[in-house]
Amino acid sequence: MRIVVAVDGSEHARRAVEWCARYAPALGAEVVAVHAVETPVYALPTMAYVAAPPLTDEDREALHRTIAQEWCGPLSDAGVAFRVVTAEGPPAPVIIEVAQREDADLVVTGRRGRGGFAELVLGSTSHSLTHHLPRPLLIVP
Repeated sequence: MRIVVAVDGSEHARRAVEWCARYAPALGAEVVAVHAVETPVYALPTMAYVAAPPLTDEDREALHRTIAQEWCGPLSDAGVAFRVVTAEGPPAPVIIEVAQREDADLVVTGRRGRGGFAELVLGSTSHSLTHHLPRPLLIVP
């Protein structure tokens, strides 16, 4: 069995990882932690838009270490086999693509992540996944 869990360093994502750490061993599941790297675009006063510079190889390595050692710490602590996948793009499409490529049996995500509006019951990523993900989805509150 393979579980894809969305991670972004938020409290909700931490709870999703903790859910995986608790239940993956009983399911005999491998966990694939996926993080979408979005390139921010900034509006200038001249009404032009400029993309932030792309991540360097060193930045990517540091991000991978943070995800594996910190964000996925509960998986390590529980002895759960896991891998980290990072990909560029908006979170929902990245999660869907990775879930399809990995032939995930289950996708786990937190109710909200780092972005969006705090007053939303579901964040934009979890909301989009409920409508577009063709795989079982568990949203951890």
